[in-house]
Amino acid sequence: MNELEFNEVEQVVEIVMDDYNKKREIDGMTMFHQPDQDKVVEIVNKLLRIFFPGFYRDEVYKIFNMRHTLAALVEDVMFNLQKQVTIALKNEPSYAQSSENDVRKKAKEITIAFMKQVPRMREYIDTDLDAMFDGDPAANSKNEIILCYPGLLASTIHRIAHVLWELEVPLIPRMMTEYAHSKTGIDIHPGATIGKYFFIDHGTGIVVGSTTTIGEHVKLYQGVTLGALSTSAGQSLHGVKRHPTIEDNVTIYSGASVLGGQTVIGHGSVIGSNAFVTSSIKPDSRVTIQNQELHQSSEGIKKEDLQQDEDWIKRS
Repeated sequence: MNELEFNEVEQVVEIVMDDYNKKREIDGMTMFHQPDQDKVVEIVNKLLRIFFPGFYRDEVYKIFNMRHTLAALVEDVMFNLQKQVTIALKNEPSYAQSSENDVRKKAKEITIAFMKQVPRMREYIDTDLDAMFDGDPAANSKNEIILCYPGLLASTIHRIAHVLWELEVPLIPRMMTEYAHSKTGIDIHPGATIGKYFFIDHGTGIVVGSTTTIGEHVKLYQGVTLGALSTSAGQSLHGVKRHPTIEDNVTIYSGASVLGGQTVIGHGSVIGSNAFVTSSIKPDSRVTIQNQELHQSSEGIKKEDLQQDEDWIKRS
């Protein structure tokens, strides 16, 4: 392939620059106008060090006085969080007429309020850890769960993001939970309200919508969706409860979908695998799929059947 000529590159540059001039949302070029995704991820990882002081550490591990180490870490988190919250608030219409000083002051208030809730967040995380250890016979220790289980990582980051959501911080909570989504395959919206002793088993493919309410001692398996019945009305549904309420002591097995803002799964109920639930379930109920049957033949596999399978694979 011949090397590109200068004029060929310039032609492409002109085409793209003309496209930028359409003034769409994706055409914005103001530097530092949005929160920095990398900085938000750094904040999350430093908070994990605060929440689990013996499990997350710097790349170069150093031993200091614990109080001094914590003070440096807290100061770092607060400085960077306040900076990112300030940027996020500037994008809100309600702050459009506010001075730079007022926005920074509000961001500082939010940051302090958030950090003061670290013990509350850790209390919830500790109950999630208990639920995962007590409920999973495959777990050898709580250390294993902290270091290895994607469910605990996803629920921990959700606990962080949800507090920021309650403090009405834009963008940043969602950036945090989408980071957790990318790491674990578990998609929990920061607006979802989740009680103590939350147990995610395996977890891959779980989706929890923004207006979901989950009680205490709830267990979700992989592939569960707690979603909306329909989003065809678009932004007119913004703020409307679209996702279900899951009461205490409910277990929802793999692949089940529970949909709708008016749907309530009563306490103590069990939703079986692949169930599709769009209406409320009374407490202590069992929901299972009855019309699926497993067929097994004891006649063995015939040679011609194997040949048909091989032919089908080749055609595919």
